[in-house]
Amino acid sequence: MADVARLAGVSSQTVSRVSNGHPMVSEETRRRVLSAMKELNYRPNSAARALKSGKFRTLGVVLFTLATTGNVRTLEAISVSAADAGYGITLLPVSTPTSTGVRGAVTVLGEQVVDGMIVIMEVRLLDAAISLPPHTHVVVADSDAGDRYSVVDTDQSGGARAAVRHLLDLGHRSVAHVAGPAESFAAQRRAEAWRQTLVEAGRPVPPVLSGDWSAASGYEAGLALAADPDCTAVFAANDQMALGVLRALHERGRRVPEDVSVVGFDDIADSASFFPPLTTVHQDFGEIGRLCVDGVLRQIRNETAERGTTLVPTRLVVRASTGPPPPA
Repeated sequence: MADVARLAGVSSQTVSRVSNGHPMVSEETRRRVLSAMKELNYRPNSAARALKSGKFRTLGVVLFTLATTGNVRTLEAISVSAADAGYGITLLPVSTPTSTGVRGAVTVLGEQVVDGMIVIMEVRLLDAAISLPPHTHVVVADSDAGDRYSVVDTDQSGGARAAVRHLLDLGHRSVAHVAGPAESFAAQRRAEAWRQTLVEAGRPVPPVLSGDWSAASGYEAGLALAADPDCTAVFAANDQMALGVLRALHERGRRVPEDVSVVGFDDIADSASFFPPLTTVHQDFGEIGRLCVDGVLRQIRNETAERGTTLVPTRLVVRASTGPPPPA
């Protein structure tokens, strides 16, 4: 910096101001300093700047798995939004989805040079969230932290209700459900909304069939549903399990949608190419990622950010996998 100052004929403080984009520098002086920086191939020392300011322009991201479509798409949006704001991300996947595993990951991340933290919780582990230091800038996705932290989540209940109402409006007497893992917060919300919608409509509530988000688990559930002649409509908690249900119904000679209607949840890129194209609930993973970054940056900048949950709306995408029930 001293070399740049000598070449530009200014003080080191002026060089610092130019490096930091300070407005109180004349354009002529700024041009001289920038020209000197270019000639000397000078680059500001970001590490020194971070140590001085206490800001490292890095966000930490804790998540359980990269195997799900939602997590990958949310993480992509987080990285792009962070980069647009001049931040990088430090990713810390948790190999063991337990309170101990999350607590350990948060401890490790706390030792890193990060300004804030985004926690993408695939399962509900509120005890782990409680272990976060109170002064930490945190936004939680896909979970429920009450009023302890800011939360960004898809409107799980609204999406599930729309799926079930769509099938009931088509004339189906009831709707079977292939749920996600019991420990998943999203799966619990979708299953509860499915149940409540049927109860409010005065319809019978069939036993829940549980899967693990995979097409293979949907296939196993689909075999059981295909053997039930009273089953004319199925709501699967995600598109991959819906794909497995479609395969099982096809193998057992149950036509979709003539005999059985199927609805998924997620609206993954391939769902329009299923056979038949899948009716599903669209959720905006990109918006979730963007809102997570916006929320944590507002906390870092000490802007007002109320704790609580921000719900991202869903919408039902109707395709060829749903129709009226077969004639009695």
